Amino acid sequence: MDHNHVIKIFSCRGSQYLAEKIAKYLKLDLGKSIVNVFSDGEFQPAFDESVRGATVFIVQSTFPPVENLFELLLMIDAAKRASAYKVVAVMPYFGWARQDRKDRPRVSIGAKLVANMLTAAGCDRVMTADIHADQIQGFFDVPFDHVYASGLFLNYLRSLNIENLSIAAPDMGGAKRANAYARSLGCPLIVCHKSRERANVVGSMTAIGDVEGRNVVIVDDMVDTAGTLCKAANMLKEKGALSVRAVATHPVLSGAAYENISKSELCELVVTDTIPLRAKEGQDVSKIKVISVAELFAEIINKVYTDTSISGSFVF
Repeated sequence: MDHNHVIKIFSCRGSQYLAEKIAKYLKLDLGKSIVNVFSDGEFQPAFDESVRGATVFIVQSTFPPVENLFELLLMIDAAKRASAYKVVAVMPYFGWARQDRKDRPRVSIGAKLVANMLTAAGCDRVMTADIHADQIQGFFDVPFDHVYASGLFLNYLRSLNIENLSIAAPDMGGAKRANAYARSLGCPLIVCHKSRERANVVGSMTAIGDVEGRNVVIVDDMVDTAGTLCKAANMLKEKGALSVRAVATHPVLSGAAYENISKSELCELVVTDTIPLRAKEGQDVSKIKVISVAELFAEIINKVYTDTSISGSFVF
């Protein structure tokens, strides 16, 4: 890489497994950093090598606990104060993205607050994958690279050569994303329609479209408790689907998610490694397949660093 400013890749603690893979694709060593932890739990990250004049990429997904976000903010601040030329936050999973608007009175817009905090810390650019709401890009006044994992999932689905394939959206909100998959694969679309009783609790559910005799793939951006996903899978099987699998970029997988997936009619859940699988001992992960986004991010980082157009990397 011939460039005026040297490139350096660092990681916060929550995403080191992914940062190591990204650095490997870029044929770089992961930058050296340490975190000093005080006895009360306060922590202070520090760079263990010079970053003066460097273009610094810091890899960290901001899934809970909130320490993951705060560690990223402190690392950005440290890089700025150490005279880095540019600081890029590589956030494969952008936490708090579900708080993208006031969907009821007197609530926070967490995604905008996170955007403000990243900017305040001194972030010059942000990269993320499959953000929950596209409009979050507009919350930033710095360049924002939105990467899609759809290319990885489409390649995988094509490799399976599934007959009678249909793509399903788990809810109305996911119809646009699912429709893009259906167009790419040239197959029909099904939309699951649910009535929500309260947050994370789903009422009744039905399907719009032909389900009987189809091998259905449900497409979503994230799986949290997997309640909606499993309910959709079970409903599609009841309506005559031959098989139901799902693809979702971010495996949040909280609460009873692993149990829900294991007991459901899903034959497979395909996710990426934007968030590490944190199954406890004895939890069944046999249905879950992980595809890495490391190469995808390495490619975008390289293009941004060498000032190459990245539009070709976006599938949709």
